[in-house]
Amino acid sequence: MDHSNMAMFDSERWAAVPFHFWSFVFFVFGSMVGSFLNVCIYRLPLEQSIVSPGSHCPRCGKAIPPWLNVPLVSWLWLGGKCKFCRAPISSRYFLVELLTGALFLCAWLAFGHRSALQVLAYCVLLSGLIAATFIDFEHFIIPDEITLGGAAVGFLASLIVPQLHDATSTLASLRASFLGIGLGAGIIYSIVRLGKLALGRQKFTLAEPASVYFTETALVFPDMEIPYEEIFYRRSDTVVLHARTVELVDRGYRDVTVRLSQKTLQVGEDTFPTEEVPCLEAVTDLVVVPREVMGLGDVKFMAAIGAFLGCAGVVFSLMASAMLGAAVGITLIACGKRAWASRIQYGPYIALAAAIWIFAHERLLKWLLVQ
Repeated sequence: MDHSNMAMFDSERWAAVPFHFWSFVFFVFGSMVGSFLNVCIYRLPLEQSIVSPGSHCPRCGKAIPPWLNVPLVSWLWLGGKCKFCRAPISSRYFLVELLTGALFLCAWLAFGHRSALQVLAYCVLLSGLIAATFIDFEHFIIPDEITLGGAAVGFLASLIVPQLHDATSTLASLRASFLGIGLGAGIIYSIVRLGKLALGRQKFTLAEPASVYFTETALVFPDMEIPYEEIFYRRSDTVVLHARTVELVDRGYRDVTVRLSQKTLQVGEDTFPTEEVPCLEAVTDLVVVPREVMGLGDVKFMAAIGAFLGCAGVVFSLMASAMLGAAVGITLIACGKRAWASRIQYGPYIALAAAIWIFAHERLLKWLLVQ
């Protein structure tokens, strides 16, 4: 490791400049990172490059020049609209920039007296938590670039910044990070598998036989529809029903079992690639749909958190996120905003719990030791 480069992060050097000058720097730097996170939040789920092309309006395609891409200021100055076509710009862009700047500032205020490197490591983790939260809320996924990439970066950060794990040596820090990765992934994967066994299917019973449609995008019941992205998480997931009649474009069936997976449709003894069947109508009174308690993205996300925060951070994040998710879910159900069977995004609750641990873990550990 280049000790000359590490010397620039020496606490005495940083202390030579007024502390709250760095507070201002971290807030501004955070808002700039937030601007980049907005690019990631928009492009990663669409599998687009986060490097090229540069910032542009998704409606009119006009490139956004640097003087119209100033974090926080540009959105306010333009009134939340594109300069060229006046299309509305989501307030999420301003919110992400403000939130990132505020969290970077909080990280400096909480840990700046100790180590600038520790602050920067936490800023990297907080950036991943923010991006994962907003992507999961909108798309019900957490991209591998954040989860697997975060685990690798967290392990590397543990090599450079042993303070992340309150370790006295690099070896102890790496061990804590490795155990955090294993425990984080292992616990959540166990929950996924056990949940699949216990709650792996959901039955939709109709009062009397009625037409159910398999379209190109959704499973359509007489009174609702379920998009396929809410049904199929893995290749083995299969929708099953026994139909009195089945109507395809060019043929019909009677008294057959229908099985639909991501790649294939099986009607009785016949099997078709799903892309060759744009629509199917089946008359039935019972449909069994695969159900997922948590996704594999949450497994990898917890591994990334474990890489930065170790085993204690993993355990706290798991317990706190479960309580937060349950509280929010029950509240939404009570208010009629969500059904019991609705799929929820669990990643944001994990992210919030991890952020709480970053800023409050010392007080939490002291409280636990007193009890």
